[in-house]
Amino acid sequence: MPFKHNAARRHRIGKMKLKVTNWPEYEAGLRRRGSLTVWITPEALSLWQAPKRMTRGGQQRYSDLAIETTLMLGMVFGLRLRQTEGLLTSVLQLMGLDLAVPDHTTLSRRARTWRLSDEQQGGRLSGEGPVHVLIDSTGLEIYGAGQWLEEKHGARSRRSWRKLHLALDADSGEIIAHVMTDQDTGDATQVEPLLDQISIPIRQFTADGAYDGNPTYDAVTSHSADAAIVIPPRVNAVDRSNIEPPSQRDRHIAAINTDGRMTWQAVTGYGKRSLVETAIGRYKAINGRRLRARSFDAQQTEVAIGCAVLNRMLACARPKSARSKVAAT
Repeated sequence: MPFKHNAARRHRIGKMKLKVTNWPEYEAGLRRRGSLTVWITPEALSLWQAPKRMTRGGQQRYSDLAIETTLMLGMVFGLRLRQTEGLLTSVLQLMGLDLAVPDHTTLSRRARTWRLSDEQQGGRLSGEGPVHVLIDSTGLEIYGAGQWLEEKHGARSRRSWRKLHLALDADSGEIIAHVMTDQDTGDATQVEPLLDQISIPIRQFTADGAYDGNPTYDAVTSHSADAAIVIPPRVNAVDRSNIEPPSQRDRHIAAINTDGRMTWQAVTGYGKRSLVETAIGRYKAINGRRLRARSFDAQQTEVAIGCAVLNRMLACARPKSARSKVAAT
């Protein structure tokens, strides 16, 4: 990345200044993010009761959309399940609606089986054009025995965490796919599960060097044969461009050996990968760096709700920035 290339002389380079060109619209959208009407939609209220099941077994009282709305409300305002139950009860009373509110035990139980629908997750329809996919992963802490021993007895142990893999639409900034795994899962192994959640063709696939290898290229090519794959090869990668026809990876290696890595980044548009890092930072700033749920299934639900929250916030407001000037050195 350019900031690593210029690290030794960073203090001599003026910072780029950006100006938000749609500030009135963006400011109104930021205020709208705090509105309860954004998170409690009329559709959720009309479908609050669960549909009658036609098979044997107990009848659920609340629909999946009601559970989603309640969990999303708690995540947005940073509340635990009991406080979320109290907030939603007061809101429905102020609205004059005679609707029962899921209690905290129901929310905890349903969170282990709830899944976000494909249509809600990405917000993109199959009829739209090819997409530029950015992929990266990050770690999320979980509260386990190691943390309890450290707080109770001062004993230090290795912290446990989960790994969140995200696929981002470079054009809209939306999270269009996500997978949560344990801490020992490799990044490249989750490329295919992420791409399975994307139903539209891929125009370009961009990822960092951790995804370099044939499994990633094979997974992307299997999904979209014409997709351009932009992954920086390893430093010791061997140039095999003399083999006909040369693969995309071989062409990247030859271009880097000829023009340098900085030029290759500018030509291929690799710098856009920073957008997925920004999305990861946004996720941790809004939803937190630690998972609240204890079971793995409930943690998957928490991550899915967190991604849906970010997409809905992005739909409310997204800044349009333009470079204004560079500070004098």
